[in-house]
Parts: sequence; structure tokens; C-alpha cells
Amino acid sequence: MTTPYTEPFWTPDPETAASSRIVDFARWAARHRGADTGPDYASLHRWSVTDLEGFWGAVWEYFDIDANSPYERVLAEERMPGARWFTGATLNYTHHALRNLPPDQPAVIALDETGAAYEVTGDALRAQVASLAATFRELGVGTGDRVVGYLPNSPHAVVAFLAAASLGAVWSVCGQDYAPQAAADRFAQLEPTVLIAADGYRFNGTTHDRREAALELARGLPTLKATVLVDHMGLPRPDRPFPALAVPWEDAATRVEQLACAPVPFDHPLWVVFSSGTTGLPKGIVHGHGGVLLEHLKTLGLHSDLGPGDRLLWYTTTHWMMWNLVVSTLLTGATTCTYDGSPAPLERPDLLWELASRHRVTLFGTSPQYLLGMAKFGIDPAVHDLSAIRAIGCTGSALPASAYPWVRDHLGPGVQLASISGGTDVVSGFAGSAPNTPVWTGELSAPHLGVSLAAHDTEGFPVVDRVGELVVTRPMPSMPLSFWNDPDGSRYHDAYFSAYPGVWRHGDWITVTGHGSVIVHGRSDSTLNRNGVRLGSADIHDVVERLPEIAEALVIGAEEPDGGYWMPLFVVLAAGAVLDDALRAKIRDAIRTGASPRHVPDEILQVPAVPHTRTGKKLEVPVKRLLQGAPVEQVVNPAAVDAPDLVHYYARLGEKRRKRRM
Repeated sequence: MTTPYTEPFWTPDPETAASSRIVDFARWAARHRGADTGPDYASLHRWSVTDLEGFWGAVWEYFDIDANSPYERVLAEERMPGARWFTGATLNYTHHALRNLPPDQPAVIALDETGAAYEVTGDALRAQVASLAATFRELGVGTGDRVVGYLPNSPHAVVAFLAAASLGAVWSVCGQDYAPQAAADRFAQLEPTVLIAADGYRFNGTTHDRREAALELARGLPTLKATVLVDHMGLPRPDRPFPALAVPWEDAATRVEQLACAPVPFDHPLWVVFSSGTTGLPKGIVHGHGGVLLEHLKTLGLHSDLGPGDRLLWYTTTHWMMWNLVVSTLLTGATTCTYDGSPAPLERPDLLWELASRHRVTLFGTSPQYLLGMAKFGIDPAVHDLSAIRAIGCTGSALPASAYPWVRDHLGPGVQLASISGGTDVVSGFAGSAPNTPVWTGELSAPHLGVSLAAHDTEGFPVVDRVGELVVTRPMPSMPLSFWNDPDGSRYHDAYFSAYPGVWRHGDWITVTGHGSVIVHGRSDSTLNRNGVRLGSADIHDVVERLPEIAEALVIGAEEPDGGYWMPLFVVLAAGAVLDDALRAKIRDAIRTGASPRHVPDEILQVPAVPHTRTGKKLEVPVKRLLQGAPVEQVVNPAAVDAPDLVHYYARLGEKRRKRRM
């Protein structure tokens, strides 16, 4: 197939592009590194993927990485998995996050859905990080120990992460809309030393009391030496004791201390981010200090053009990888905004735009569902003064072409719409935009610098203007160091390298166009991706199948051609059960409280059975593709299914739904 769009939807202003950091970097690389980079993005990208050592060495030098010991070689061993980057170097992420912050200007602006705000200056952030790091040290946290957070998106999470990283401890966090068991399924794998837990969070005008949930989570983590309790919502402390020492945040983070960041090797673990857990326990993905540092400086400093004086507001939760990027805004010297609440509160659905106006945000980030919702409900951001915004970032799923004109019409022709495709796996982007790239409707402008991206067919050959698997053919510094508790690396290898040996297969369907852009067609796996927040289907199945009325369940998240996202739940009833309104309400409530309120299904449908492979695995991806209209013969061999007639049953369900929507 060929893309129908040949003319750019948006073209960068030449003067603005010329003054951007990415163009300055290209000039610097040509002058200091002899890089073959012309004035266009394509030549810079070509150099970045053909000379990996030259490019990443240039990123290191351009951003003045302050290493405690120098590196011996940029890329000592090129292989996937297992590339060895910047061998011999020692450094610390927290040191770089705090070093460029103006002392008396806001480093973090804390926002919530009431419209309230407070600022944390550079000096105040350093002081809180130093204090909490000292508390962690006294609680027995050392290099390599794990610190975990059960927290909303507030400055407490930023401070706790930076304090842990300053010691060389390993950080992990999830939002409080996760049930305690779902959080424990992640954190217990890490055997953490300290838990930081808030008393609750806001969402859609409601204060969600999570004091008992935090207590239950702490009891599910037997290795804890202490829990630091964050008074975020002003709720009284629980009367019942925690299983280990409980320390109030105000005692832990308000001491007067000096910050000393521990030098760690380039590939020392920084954090563990978790997969959605589609087929079992969530996988803990380990990233390193140095790889994250360089990748995020490239992404935020060059592609997003962030620097001192800029302000970023990107809606995210703490368990989405975008939170990690939000924190890394500090690496560039820019201000980051945290936000606790619904992206579109019922009483004030345009609140994020109002906050962006009030706080002079320069980069506003969101999801396709948010932009589509604004258009659907007739909300006009232009009633607010958004003149400071120069770009709209968008990620979480594929942004349909229909959203592009809406952004231009409501935010102005000079604002760039920067759609991004990436992943938790590399905690960054594979493709997106830059200040000097044009934008085509429904497309991502180009692969990111340093990303050797291609679309591969089933035989492993690159294709252009045809749908293929998103692959990366050369290593990136932010590729996982490992999976947690995967000593021989087999799970890591199977996740990305089993389809094309030595080549990263990500699990997205893409088209690389003839003019170099990238079209994303959605996931080729079965992760549930509602409003950019991912959850594994196993989390839903586990909750629903505990109900006595349910024999088995299958949840599917299907991207639709108009940009919508349909998430049905199919249930097989136990003998004597009836799927009436009362049972539907019970199922929704179980998912809301036991898994995630963000992933309550759109419909609950009774089915005769759920199809499985012969070894008993639910056919999630094939059912998804059948519902999206893929022919049966292209999806699954019925002979490999335990009940072949079910394949055609689900195909007919998809056909009936498409006819209803016509």
C-alpha cells in the first residue's frame, strides 16, 4: 500500500527550526565530529544510525555529561541483546537531573484537578532529595537495594525517585488506581527495602482513600524495613500498624542534609518498569543510569527542544513510562508539571488547557483519546490563552488522521503536532517529530535519531509503503539491561529477538513511507491500552474469573479505523447464572476496584466459550484481529484451536459490529 498523503500537513518555520537545539547539535557534530550532516533532518538521522559511536559520543559531549570516571569506548560490543555502551564510565542520573536547575525558579509545578498549584524551586527540590536520601540511608537502603512507590503523579514521586537514584538504589512505582494485589504482583518480585505510599489521590471530583490499600500492600511485601507515609490528601493516619517502621514524609523529607550522589557504572540499574502482564506476572524491565540519561537528553533536548525557560505538562500516571520522561525534563533544565486527577474532569473538562494557559506551558502532551474526546464533545481550547504552546505531543496509541485538522484549527497553524510511537521497553520513542521535520496527516514525521527503524515482512526483509513489523536493527543505549529475575536472559530474548534473531521486534504494525515518515497501525499483541494507560488482560481475567457467576472471561482492546478504541469483555457464564444488569454492574465494580478503574470494559457480552490453543492459552491476539475484520485464514489455523468453530463465531461477531457502525 502507498500513503495517500503526499503534501505535508505542517511545515516548520525556517527561522524557528534554525534556532532549535537539534539544528545546533547538527552544526556542532559537523564541526567537532566531522559528521556528514546537512541542513535537513534526514541526513542527521542517516549519520546517527550508520555511525553509532560517533553519534552517541556526540550526544555525550554536546550535553556535557559529568562523569566521575571517563568511558573507554562508546560501544565496546555491538550486539542485540547485550550491547556494551560507554564501558568504564561512572556517573549518576540524579546529579544530572539537579545540576542545571535555577535555584529560585520552579523545577516542578504541582497541579491537580481542583485547579490548585504549588511550585518546588530548584533549591527546594535539591533539599528534599538530599533529606529523603539521608532517611533512606538510615533505613538501610544502599546501592542496588530497591525502593518502591505507591503514589499518584505528584512531586513526592519525583523526590522519592531522585533520592533513591542518588544512592544507586533501584526505583519502581505504580499508581494508586492499581489494587494492592496488582501492585504487589509487581513489587514483591523486587524484594524492596522501603515503600513510599500516599494516603490517596483525586479523580473526577472524588478523593480516593488508599490508606487501607497501602497497608495491605505493605503487608504483601515481607522484605520491607520501612514505609514512608505521604500525606497527599490530608487524611488521618490509619490506626492499624504497618508491618515495619512507618515514617511520616514530613519527617523524612524536611531535614537539612547535603546531597552526595553515588557514582555508579553506566549500566547500573536505575529503575524497573513493568510490562502489562498479559500472560502472567508482569515483567520487570530494567534500565540503566547512563542509557536513560543519554536517551532522554536526546529525546527531550533535541526532539522536543526543551531547555531552560521551557515548561512541560504531559498527562500521565506514575505507572506509565511517560512519567519517567516527565521527570527527565529536569535533565534539560526545563520545568516539569505533575498533575493528579482526571485528564477531563466532569465539571471542568477543559481544565488541562486552562492550567497550560495559566502556567505558560510550552510543550503540552496528551493521548489520541484525549484529543478525539475534545473534538467529539465540542471543547474549544482556544478560549484560553495558549500562545506559549509551540508543540502538542501525543502518544499512547496511533493518532488518527481526523485529529490533525482539529489541532490546527483550535491551537493555530504554527503549533506542531508531534505524534510519537515508543514503548516502556526502551522508555522512549522509536519515531516522532523534531523542530525541523514536516508533519504529514496521520503520520509520524520520521524515526528518532539513533533509532535504526524498519518495517519487516514475515521473512525478515525490510518493506516500504507496506505494513510490516516495527523492528530496530541496531542497538540503542536505553534498551533493557535485562528483565528482573531472568538470570539466563531467556525471557528477555524471547520477548524481542525470537522472531528475527539479532533484531528487535517491538510488537507494533507500521508502514515506513516513501518519504521517510512512519504510520502506526496499532499493537500486534494483546496489551490493553486505554487512554495511553496499559494493563495486561491477565489482570482483568483474574478479577472477573473470581466471581462465582463467571466460568471464564476474555477481554480485548481493539483499535478501530476511525481512531476509536473498543474494549469488550466476553464472559462464559457458570451454570445457572444470568447476564443481567445486576451481574454486569457487579463485573464492572469488580474490575474497577480489583484491577483498574481506567479499564472497565465498553461492553460485556455473553459467549458460549473462549478459544484456546491446544496447550490451553487463550487466543487473545487472533480474536482481536478477527474483531477488527482480518480474514480467518490470515489470523489462525483452526486446526490449532481447541474448538475450531469458535474462530468463525468471533469473526461473525466482528462482522455484525462493523455493520452496525456503518
